[in-house]
Amino acid sequence: MIRLYVQGDLAPGAAVAPTLDQSRYLTQVMRLKAGDELLVFNGRDGEWRVSVAEVLKKGVILRAEEQMRPQTYGPDLELIVAVVKKARVETIVEKAAELGAKRVRLALTHRTNADRLRLDRLDAIAEEAAEQTGRLDVPVVDDPVKLDALLDGWEDGRRLMFCDETGGAPAITALTPFSPSPLWGGATGGVLDRQALPTRSRLEGLDHPPRDGEGEGRWAILIGPEGGFSPEEGERLRSLPFTTAVSLGPRILRADTAAIAAMTLWQAAVGDWDR
Repeated sequence: MIRLYVQGDLAPGAAVAPTLDQSRYLTQVMRLKAGDELLVFNGRDGEWRVSVAEVLKKGVILRAEEQMRPQTYGPDLELIVAVVKKARVETIVEKAAELGAKRVRLALTHRTNADRLRLDRLDAIAEEAAEQTGRLDVPVVDDPVKLDALLDGWEDGRRLMFCDETGGAPAITALTPFSPSPLWGGATGGVLDRQALPTRSRLEGLDHPPRDGEGEGRWAILIGPEGGFSPEEGERLRSLPFTTAVSLGPRILRADTAAIAAMTLWQAAVGDWDR
């Protein structure tokens, strides 16, 4: 059944007005007519079965018939990602929504060098991913802010999974250039001296996180920019009391791949996949 995210309140008999684009999709693409049914959600009132009440020249009116699922929420997980190329940010937002992130925060780091982003398009991507995955809310996508400012205003009780491309080791000392394409964690592509980049075999500190009452279960994952974090940023991140630094393996990953890998590992360790 078709599933849409809507803004209006949902209650028995409530009239719901989709956006003009959604109305066109329902009538011109899916060919729905009066009496046809679909599912909608708004992030507050659960999921509802609605019917097409009227098909107008400039839109569609839906009528709420029955609540199919009460409102629930996923894990309190924020994904913080340094701004990279537009297409990769769009992929990251889509996959963050699919993997259960509550919020996507865009960060500006010392080595950020990326395209201008359209927040309205990122919001639309998050909504579409939520519609397709069956979740009952849509992740918020924040305007870009400087990483230092984000850390200065850090929420009490929220833990940070810092994806450290150096594995906590000193700076990489051997890098054989072979390509100008930027990779997450290195200024240029290269073949790593694996002796200079030790990795951990598991997510130490994530599988048995401390439980502190109010802050229980609140996490954020931080992914760096193309070129990696600066030494100053890495030093500050590792010094923070709420940080757990992890490695994502022996290979340097692009930002979008790193985000997907990190969220998958977090979900497997402390997320809601066991529901």
